[in-house]
Amino acid sequence: MLLGVARRLLSMVITLLGVSVVIFVILRLLPGNAVTASLGVSAGLLSHAQLAALDRYYGVGQPAVQQFVSWLVAVLTGNLGVSLASREPVATLIGAALPVTVELALVAIVLGLLIGVGLGMLGALHPGRLPDSVGQGVAVVGLGVPSFVLGTGIVTLLASVLHYFPSSQSFAGFFQNPWLNLQQIIFPALALSLGIGAAIMRTTRAAILEVSGQGFVRTARGKGLAPRTVSWRHLFLNSSIPIVTMTGIQLGYLLGGTVIVEQIFVLPGLGRLLVTSIANRDFPVVQSVTLLFAAAFVVVNMLTDILYTVIDPRTRAR
Repeated sequence: MLLGVARRLLSMVITLLGVSVVIFVILRLLPGNAVTASLGVSAGLLSHAQLAALDRYYGVGQPAVQQFVSWLVAVLTGNLGVSLASREPVATLIGAALPVTVELALVAIVLGLLIGVGLGMLGALHPGRLPDSVGQGVAVVGLGVPSFVLGTGIVTLLASVLHYFPSSQSFAGFFQNPWLNLQQIIFPALALSLGIGAAIMRTTRAAILEVSGQGFVRTARGKGLAPRTVSWRHLFLNSSIPIVTMTGIQLGYLLGGTVIVEQIFVLPGLGRLLVTSIANRDFPVVQSVTLLFAAAFVVVNMLTDILYTVIDPRTRAR
C-alpha cells in the first residue's frame, strides 16, 4: 500500500509539472500582458521605451523560459509571487478566496450525494415505478442542463420573480453570519449539485441493480433479514466502489465548475478571482489558482484510490 501511495505521489508531481507548463504557455499565447491590460487604450500613447520600462518593472519583459523557471522555483519555496494588478501577495488573495470555494464545493457534493444516492437506491429498489421515474427525470435534467444555465435560471427566479437575492449583500462568512452565509451558498450549491447528483444517481442505480441479482443477496433475503439491512449492509456497501469512483470524479470536476457559478452568484471565491485575473492578464494569480485547481483534482483522485483499499481490501494487491 505504501508503495502504491509513493507511485501515486510521483505521478501527481509529474502531472502538476506538466500542468504548470501548459498553463504558462497558454497564458503567453494570449494577446497583451499585464501592462496593456492595466492601461487599456492609454497604452497606445506610450513610447516604446516607456512600454519596455513597464515590462521590466512588471517582470513580463524577461525571456519566457526565465519567467517560468523563476515562477516555478518560487512556488516550490512557497512564494506565489505578487499580483500584478493589486500588488498584493498572491497567497493573501488565494487565502481570502479559498474558504468560499471550499465551502461551496463541500455543500454541493453533500447535496449531490443526498440526491444521487437517495434517488439511485429508490430507483434500484423500485425499478419501473414512480420513484424510479422521478430519479430518471432528475438525471435527465441534471445531465442535460449545464450548471451555468441552472444558475442563471435560479438567479432570474430569485431576483426577478421573488425579489430575493441574498448575494446582493456582501458575502458573509459562516462564523460571521451563519444564516446569511447559508442563504448565499445554498443556491449556487444547488445549481452545481443537480449535475453531480444525476451522475451519482445513475451510477448508484446501475451498481445496486447489478449486485441485487447476486446469490448472497438472495440468501440474505431468504434468511428473513429486514429489508433495510439488506439494502444498506448488502446492496449499498457492495456497490460502494463505483459510487466512490463517481463521487471522486465529480468532486474533482466540481472545483473547476465553481468558476462560472461563482461569477453568476457574485461569490468572492477562487473562480471569480480567476476570471478577474484573466481579464487583467495577472499572470501570477492565474498560474497559481489554476495550479491549485489542478492539484486539488489530482489529490482528490489519489485519495479516492486510497479509499478503495479501505472499502475493499482485495484492491490492495493491484
